[in-house]
Order: sequence, then C-alpha cells, then structure tokens
Amino acid sequence: MPAPTAPDGESTPAPSAPASGGKGTAGPSAEPRSVPREAREEVRARVTAPPSVVSSARAELPQAARTGSPPPAEAGSSRLSVKDVYRIHGRYQRDLSKAQAALDQVAMGRLEHGLALEMTRSSFKTARLEGSSVASGIWPNPKVWIPRHVEGSPDWFVAVSYEPGVARIIDVMSSTSAGWRLVASAADTRATPARFPKIAVDSDGLATSLPENAPGLLATPRQIARAHLASMQGAELDPMFAEGPWTSDAVLFWQQERAQLEDAGWTLKLSYLPEGPVRALRTTDGGALIWYAARSVDTRKAQRVGAKVTLKGSAAVRTANRSFTHSVSATYGRMYVAHVPPAGSTEPVRVLGEWSDVLESHGD
Repeated sequence: MPAPTAPDGESTPAPSAPASGGKGTAGPSAEPRSVPREAREEVRARVTAPPSVVSSARAELPQAARTGSPPPAEAGSSRLSVKDVYRIHGRYQRDLSKAQAALDQVAMGRLEHGLALEMTRSSFKTARLEGSSVASGIWPNPKVWIPRHVEGSPDWFVAVSYEPGVARIIDVMSSTSAGWRLVASAADTRATPARFPKIAVDSDGLATSLPENAPGLLATPRQIARAHLASMQGAELDPMFAEGPWTSDAVLFWQQERAQLEDAGWTLKLSYLPEGPVRALRTTDGGALIWYAARSVDTRKAQRVGAKVTLKGSAAVRTANRSFTHSVSATYGRMYVAHVPPAGSTEPVRVLGEWSDVLESHGD
C-alpha cells in the first residue's frame, strides 16, 4: 500500500502493509504466514494452490445430495445436478490454471464475469508490467452447494475448497447469457481459518437462497454489506462485526495510514461503493452466508509543498514505482463473504474472507 515519504526524501515509518496473500488484500489484511511465497505475490490477489495439487471429486456432500443425477425439474427445484456442478467448476479450475500460466486475458472472458473478470484481467496486466508470473494450480476436493431454482433469477452454486496450511477458497459461479462464469470469490489464508458455518439443505440436498432484503437476520443481507463497507470507508469500528483481518485490522490499518500521511503533509480519503448483487444462502443456525462486492478508491492529496508519497505493491507497479508530489489514487475491486447470525442472536457478524486486486492507479 502507499507509504508516505517525508519532504526531505527520507521514508517515514509506514503501516505494516501485508502482502496480498490469497484473495486477501491489496491493503489491510492479516499476513498469511503459511501461504507459499508464490501465492503471496502481489501479482495475483487470488491465492492459487501449487501446481502439484491434483483435483479430486472426493468431496463430502450432504447425504441427500450424493446422487449425481438431476433432481426433478418442477418449480422450485434445481435444474443442476451435483454431477453438473462438479463438471462446471472442474472445467473452470482447469481453464483458469491455463489462463493464469499464459496471462491470457481473452481466455478469462470465457471464465469470469463482471467485477471478478475485471480484477483477474487487471492482475494479469500487473504481472506483465512487473515481468513476473501468476501462480497457477487446481484446488482439491471442493464441496458444493446448489440453491433451489428461483423463477426469474439465474441459477448459481457455491464451491468451497480447503487446503490445510494454504487457504480456504469460496467460489460463486452463476449462469449468464454467455454460459457459466465465476462471479464472486473470497479466501481465508490464515493458518487456522475461522469457523465456517454449515449451509442448510433440505431433503433434496438443495440450499435456500435469500433475497437482499431477507428478514429474520441480525439485519438484511444488503444492510450488512453496506454497514461493512461504511466501516471501511470511515475507518471506524462497527460493533456489529467481529474482530478480524477484514474488519478491525483493516480499520486500524487505515487509521495508521491516515495518521502517517498527515504527518508527511498529505490527506487520505477513502471510498467503498457497493457493486453487483448481494447473494445469500441460509445456514443451519437460522442465519445466512452472504457474498458482496465493492469498488474502493483511496485518494491521497498533498497539503504542503515538497511532501511526497510512494506506493507499494500492485499500485506501485501500475505507476512505475514513481513518487508523487500532488495527488495519487488507487482503485481496487474487493469481494467479501460473511456470516450473518439470525435475528435476536448476540453473536456478531463474521467476515470470513476477501479477494481484492488493484484495478488502476494514477498520480502526479
């Protein structure tokens, strides 16, 4: 992340800017000490397993979902079978690994959609500018959950992979007019990932999706997403959320960054704007898992002549590692997954993972 430089050219102590490990951050995040070096490189905010990892379909699925055959196509059922989902996600992983190895932006258009596609293509651009590669590989043993079909809404599913000592990856894939695409993802790269809630399934082994304004939760999925982003934008703690790398640690990071920039004669303005839908699945405790995304911008402006700042990580690569004397901004795509407790619960909302990547950076 950007670190201020004093007017005399001596670098001032910067906040500890963790490497962008996993789908973890281009800024505030916990340092993923157990992630392989290649997975911690700034060229790819999305963690990838070492190429030696082999895909396997030995996932533990809910008993009712271990069928491999399509459920009936009546209203409210899923038009996807478990076999379909493994085929779709497996193909995505294989083709993604090839695209990563070749930094093939065109191929990514056939694999991802929306902000996810923009983030991946941006990471490829950063890698080319840096003259580095992107770690590639296939995550083993995914577990999948398929929501019941909702008339008028696209079908989607969730695939969760966990490699001990590396990361837990949560992918969301959706049907689009062009075919199946990854639309959201997040990772927890801590040595011991946070407890992951159980997704509720019915007698057919299908999950239940919830609308953005679903009642019966601590707050609606949309309200939770906006509250988290508001906390990041204001760099202020929100007691609704549990402490962690994507809540309290991120707030502390931005507070330190702002204080050091002010000491160096600069100001910091943060913006976190929601982007895309908020997706949600019911959990067995009556709560929900939610996925949401944002486009964030951190803008720094000089308040006195002679003060300079330099950037770090991917933002520095995108600006040719220059120093700036007037202003500089960096725009990031950010995706999160969080668990929302049911209404009446005394438990806090837990943010369980993030994927972020720099989209652009400019300054003068």
